[in-house]
Amino acid sequence: MALIECRFYSDVLGLSTSMTVILPQQTTTQIGLNNVKRGELHPTLYLLHGLSDDDSIWLRRTSIERYVAELGIAVVMPQVHRSFYTDMADGGQYWTFISEELPALARSFFPLSSKREDNFVAGLSMGGYGAMKLGLRKPEAFAAAASLSGALDMAHHLMNPEDPAKRSKEYARIFGNADIAGTPDDLLWLLQEVNKSTGPKPLLYQCCGTEDFLYEDNQVFRAACDKTSLSLTYEEGPGEHEWGYWDAKIQDVLKWLPLGKSSSDLWSI
Repeated sequence: MALIECRFYSDVLGLSTSMTVILPQQTTTQIGLNNVKRGELHPTLYLLHGLSDDDSIWLRRTSIERYVAELGIAVVMPQVHRSFYTDMADGGQYWTFISEELPALARSFFPLSSKREDNFVAGLSMGGYGAMKLGLRKPEAFAAAASLSGALDMAHHLMNPEDPAKRSKEYARIFGNADIAGTPDDLLWLLQEVNKSTGPKPLLYQCCGTEDFLYEDNQVFRAACDKTSLSLTYEEGPGEHEWGYWDAKIQDVLKWLPLGKSSSDLWSI
């Protein structure tokens, strides 16, 4: 595997930012890793960080490089600060960045496939929200989306912030003061919109520990998804909001990814 710490300028954000990238490399003599390369253009997992993290965190807290070596996929881990992957009311246009500019730039820098069946997104906590938003708002671009301990009911959190003295101000900078229920920033509304659509529908994966403070969010999202025709793989069990849980569950996500499926196969699911 090749590990690249990439610093670049974003026209959308108007600043220099970064992404950490893992690229497949076919090797024959490397000890301890069975590296695989699938082709000239790599299937890609966009792996999103949480609220207090950055683009380096998955590499520092898990063995993601080792886990993907035998799968032959690239991993793109972008930096989005505390943006909730949203075009902020008072701040950067991070939704436009993550959904449009970043994939185009990454493909211009690295040999990444643009085919829908080769593109997936996953994330934890805030990144779980971002991953589901990407999968549901851009189903023509992503074949699968996975949330690990995701903040999946943000409309509820904005109306009922846990720490009104701090969180309400931060959320207002991100989402504004209006209710986001029934908008493209509301995952529950997006589920209904994708369900009504005649276009492609992403495969969804969701997991959360039963001791996680976001467990109730995940129950709400699961119940809403169960009322649609979307394919959701749901897993829960003992676990808190911590890296031991995510290091284990990202391995389950990688096993779940529909690698090698054709576009027609994914369309029909």
